[in-house]
Formats: sequence, C-alpha cells, structure tokens
Amino acid sequence: MKIFDKVPRRLRIGAVGFVGCAVLISLTVAQAQDATVLALSDRAQIHDLITRYYYNFGHSSPEDFSHFYARGAEMILGTTPFKGRRAIAELYARAGKAGPSSKAYSFNVTISNPLIVVHGNTATAELIFTEFVIQKKGEAPRIRTQGREYSTLVKVNGEWLYKTREIEGGSEPPKGWKP
Repeated sequence: MKIFDKVPRRLRIGAVGFVGCAVLISLTVAQAQDATVLALSDRAQIHDLITRYYYNFGHSSPEDFSHFYARGAEMILGTTPFKGRRAIAELYARAGKAGPSSKAYSFNVTISNPLIVVHGNTATAELIFTEFVIQKKGEAPRIRTQGREYSTLVKVNGEWLYKTREIEGGSEPPKGWKP
C-alpha cells in the first residue's frame, strides 16, 4: 500500500494544486527578474547613449552626432524640425562653426534628472541640460542656457538610438508627450 493511498483524495488534489501554483509562481518571479535585469540593462545603455551625446559638445573633433540617431529620426529645436540623419548632421556642422565652443576657452554641457522609461524595444527619456561657457582661461564658468530634452528611442540591432529628440526652453513638455 502506498503512502498516498491513506491521504484523502481532495487533500492529494490540493497538494498537487499547491505544488503547481508554487512552480508557476517561481517561474513568474524568474521571468520578472529577467525582465527587470533586461530593463535595467536597457536603461543603462540609454543613459550611456545620452551621456556620450552630450559629452560630444565642446570637443574639437566630436563624434558625428547623426550616428546617435535611427534612420528617419527627427530632431526638433523649439518649433523647428530637422528630419533625417543628414539634416541633423548639417545642423551640427553649422552650429559647430558659429557656436559658443568655437570662440570660448571651454564649453561643457551637463545633464541632470534623467527619467528613462523602457517599453520593450522603445523608450522615452526626459532630462534637463545646462550649457556652461568659460570665455578665457581662469575665468569662472557662466551658464549659457538651460533647457529640457524629451526623446523617444528605439532599439535597432541591439543598439539604442534616438528616434525623436525635442529640445524645449521651458518646463512644459511638448504637446502630446507621454513618458
């Protein structure tokens, strides 16, 4: 006689159900942990992309800004759109020749308060940027401008890239913005 034959049938069914639930819960927790690890990794990659992008400002030979954008991407400065990598690259080429870094001793851009939300292979990011200029060696830095970035990003072949990047001067997000 088996030991389970002495246990009432409904207790056996309950025990099997309990074990089944425990297995399902452990699988769900493992999947959630994997999703969390992936989301954290994606957030770190996006934060790195944004940091490298802003680190580019003020360098004598910056990385081509258009490489940070997906095909068909759009950058919007205030109300002026620049569509496609080529238009974005041309914008930065013009700005580099006449911008504050061309005449200043030092030009740096810092970012703060990044809010990055990952939605699978897309993401949104909001942050504040501050531009600092030092005109002559030994002078104190002055704030040139401060603004906000509202971006959507896409994961292309395992790499995060900007899809849209909107730069605003005020504290109100662009119309229709959803983080």
